[in-house]
Amino acid sequence: MGAWTLLIVAILLFAAIPPSSSDPSDEACLTQLSESLQDPTKSLQNWTKSTFANPCNGFTSYLQGATCNNGRIYKLSLTNLGLRGSISPFLANCTNLQALDLSSNFLTGPIPSELQSLVNLAVLNLSSNRLDGEIPPQLALCAYLNVIDLHDNLLSGPIPQQLGLLVRLSAFDVSNNRLSGPIPTSLGYRSGNLPRFNSSSFEANKDLYGYPLPPLKNKGLSILAIVGIGLGSGFASLVLSFTGVCIWLKFTERKMATEEGKISQLMPDY
Repeated sequence: MGAWTLLIVAILLFAAIPPSSSDPSDEACLTQLSESLQDPTKSLQNWTKSTFANPCNGFTSYLQGATCNNGRIYKLSLTNLGLRGSISPFLANCTNLQALDLSSNFLTGPIPSELQSLVNLAVLNLSSNRLDGEIPPQLALCAYLNVIDLHDNLLSGPIPQQLGLLVRLSAFDVSNNRLSGPIPTSLGYRSGNLPRFNSSSFEANKDLYGYPLPPLKNKGLSILAIVGIGLGSGFASLVLSFTGVCIWLKFTERKMATEEGKISQLMPDY
């Protein structure tokens, strides 16, 4: 009977304990992200320090744009809110995050390489912003990535070869950027059961080339230009040769006339 009494007392004590605050990592993640963003349309009115301290209650979220799973931030969807500013590298503290969607805003600056710490991340959508710099190859460490959507930004440099190692990747879009260099073979030529990406995933990058994009137009001389130059060179050579022959004939003619004059002077008069 004493054991049952202790059990009941323990249950009552546990029930009396107030709900715990959010994970400290999530709180730091949300606080730093809020400070890096500018919200001119006041879309994130409940993004306050008090809410960051306890944004989740089990599967219920008190934070706009957030989804919770077992008391942790599971998804952040802040799309088309007119947000400005940059992406905080402290997003890496939301270690349970599986989907991050910041698309269709006015965000600037680089994609933080620190996102590599989001080892559970499956969806990364940063499209339709003004992000610049290179695509961090560290994203390849997010082994569960299914979606990488970075289209319509100002990203430059090459597509990291390492991204081809993401075997779960089923959607990939880097179109309408400023990327350059070859498309990694592991992304252009996908073998086995891996989803294949067509040219729309890579188009509108001026200096990007390789399959599945159509062959680049020859930036050097076209065939017509080469033929034209060849014909022009041939014609120029012909003109120069003809001019040279004419000069040589004229010179020879004058020389012969001079020689004839000398001979006629030496001949006796009859």
